[in-house]
Amino acid sequence: MPCPQDNVTDQLNGDDDDDDDDDALEEQSSSSVEGEDSSPPRKRHRQSGTTAQPAQSWGTEEDADEAPPGLQFHPARPPGVQLRSADTHTPLDLFKLFFSEGTVKTLCDNTNMQAAVKVANGCKFKWTDLSISEFYKYIGLTFYMSVMKLNYIRDYWRPNNIFSVPFPATMMSGQRYSFISGIVKMSDPHDDQENDKKKGTPEHDSLFQAKPLLDTIRTACKAFYHPHRNLVMQEGMAATNGFRLFVLADACNGYTVDFVVHTAKHSRRMGRKVSHDFAMSLMNRSFLGSGYHVYTDSFYTSPKLFRDLRGQSFGACGQYREHWKNCPRNTSNALNKSSDRGAIRWIRDGPLVFVKWMDNEELSVCSTIHTAYSGDTVQRTQRPKNGASATKTYPCPSPVVEYNKYMGSVDLSDQLIQYFTAQHKTYGWSGKLFLHFLDMAATNAYIIHKELASQRQQEAMTHKAFMKELTAQLCGVSEKTSHKETPNTQVSCDHIPVASLSSDVSKQATQGRHTCQLCRMNNGKKYSTPWKCKACDVSLCLQLDRNCFEEWHKRP
Repeated sequence: MPCPQDNVTDQLNGDDDDDDDDDALEEQSSSSVEGEDSSPPRKRHRQSGTTAQPAQSWGTEEDADEAPPGLQFHPARPPGVQLRSADTHTPLDLFKLFFSEGTVKTLCDNTNMQAAVKVANGCKFKWTDLSISEFYKYIGLTFYMSVMKLNYIRDYWRPNNIFSVPFPATMMSGQRYSFISGIVKMSDPHDDQENDKKKGTPEHDSLFQAKPLLDTIRTACKAFYHPHRNLVMQEGMAATNGFRLFVLADACNGYTVDFVVHTAKHSRRMGRKVSHDFAMSLMNRSFLGSGYHVYTDSFYTSPKLFRDLRGQSFGACGQYREHWKNCPRNTSNALNKSSDRGAIRWIRDGPLVFVKWMDNEELSVCSTIHTAYSGDTVQRTQRPKNGASATKTYPCPSPVVEYNKYMGSVDLSDQLIQYFTAQHKTYGWSGKLFLHFLDMAATNAYIIHKELASQRQQEAMTHKAFMKELTAQLCGVSEKTSHKETPNTQVSCDHIPVASLSSDVSKQATQGRHTCQLCRMNNGKKYSTPWKCKACDVSLCLQLDRNCFEEWHKRP
């Protein structure tokens, strides 16, 4: 589906190093890492011997401007989904493009090894090795919680309550779900130990624990979809203060084409240099092709980056701050606080045009794609103190019109993730990042579903319907169940009472007895029992006058 698509003589500050740029980034990211020094950046001194260029007045909408030659669009692959539209793809098929059985097997192996390490180190819990099918059920329950939102994880296993939900307990016990959440591992724990030995050296990788799954998801994002011409690059939703996520998305639909994860502490220390490197790595010509237009937020925008992208046959447009290096700072004919709404100012520097526009406040955008002004207008509603409101039309610079159009579209991806996010309270930054990868995979899978439906000229599922069907397929059940065959009446033959006593007869009176979970949940009493459910791995009373085993499996 196609997307909508001279050296300047202005007076600059004359500062030739990147310290001002670093200050700007430090100012905007000083609160990114919890516990870091948030004091304002120290002032820098201008270098001696630099000379300012002669001043040039800012142009207005009445002055003619000429854009640089247009770039020929040559994508490396046909834009869109890289799957056969004639084939049938269920929500689970599309999700498995990102979380294949091979990927899940690696997650299971690493998680089982992590559990073994913890048990060997003295952690007292019983662990049964994860299988691929059980891990998919775990992911399904995680998405179930994103659709059926309750305040706390434990609420999904709350029995005998009018607000109880019966389904999660048919998949696994609440204890089992919590164990998996707390121990899920993306990397080999033994390799982690080797990486930890390198702390304090350049060889240490602070994102090592996430790298295996991170690389897999990145590869899948690029393999099964090729973006249309207009792209958006911005700082994405970060699941924790420990890292920052930088995203390249298709402006048509919000599909995450590529991303970079970086520790917030490192990106702050590196300043604007790292934003330049991120942008150049995301705009990979061998993968994308040439002639793309990318719209950036202020984290990335800089004259140097835009010129370098132009040299790679990429156009760029983004918001900038006038105190940054090589941006015009002269005041001749510039906007001021008393400027009328709709006032336009611009200066061209070769392929770069810097424009300023007065809306509710001043907006500064630079571009290597557009002319300063080509007759575009916007409408604004005036609300006078007395009388009815009225709509008025104002001139608007072309870069501002296009910037607002495409930067607004990337919010679609964040909105889709937020609607049914898998995020919940978990342990550590790696667990939060794992849940974010689940969100990204499910969202991209849904966007692919919509694109395929559009190619077939069929109506796509709504986002909620897609997530419901994906949840059911991950859990291996049908979304629709009859009233006579509700999940809580389907007790498997594995749900049988087994003894949890010690095999040593002399220790059976003191070891192997545990508190009945149902008694504790219902009335807070702590009755010890030697019985548990084999499938649920939950301790339950089994006596003539108190059959908690039966009540547990009948609960709503």
